[in-house]
Amino acid sequence: MIDYPGKLSCVLFLSGCNFNCPYCHNPDLAKGCSDYSAFLEENAVYNFLETRRNFLDGVVISGGEPTLKEELVSICKKIKQTTGYPIKLDTNGSRPQVIKHLISEGLVDYIAMDIKTDPLHYPLFIKKDYNPDEILESIRIIMKSDLNYEFRTTCVKPIVDEQVLENIARLIQGAMLYVIQAFHKVEVLQPEFFVDSGTLYSNDELMELKSVVEPWVNKCIVR
Repeated sequence: MIDYPGKLSCVLFLSGCNFNCPYCHNPDLAKGCSDYSAFLEENAVYNFLETRRNFLDGVVISGGEPTLKEELVSICKKIKQTTGYPIKLDTNGSRPQVIKHLISEGLVDYIAMDIKTDPLHYPLFIKKDYNPDEILESIRIIMKSDLNYEFRTTCVKPIVDEQVLENIARLIQGAMLYVIQAFHKVEVLQPEFFVDSGTLYSNDELMELKSVVEPWVNKCIVR
């Protein structure tokens, strides 16, 4: 009920990710799953969606990082052809050409892109030796499209601070929606990162961060 704004959706999770975000709340998916139940075979997914036409309004494809999967385009095409559901893509923005192809082919209707921190800080916190140009290109592609979209940042110290959020907001100036997400300390990819409780933001601090971002975007919310 919350994954696709304004729609009751089914979420399909694709495993595997090319980033190592310490706060990732889907660590098993991020590492990649080698075993699948029969329910998760591709045809079973389409059958599931078809039988729920009277209940669902859309499909969310998440992960992991779904743009890593060669099958992503064919999955989107099959969903569109067999059910007609609108599709929302959750992505880390690391593969801009895949995003561009999905948009140009009309295979996605909403994109939610995570911006983990200031792109210049990705090598320090997200992936060693990572070139931030791909993140910047994905931002440009999404903002130039005619799709509904949102950018999102999960707020964890010291990965994100006031200056980082202002830098991100400047990059996405005029964006349709920017979502500041609270971090919930549950099962994470790197639990050792959170030994120090000082990594968490309070609700009041999140609202202060929101006020930093608001002048730069059309809409900012705390989720």
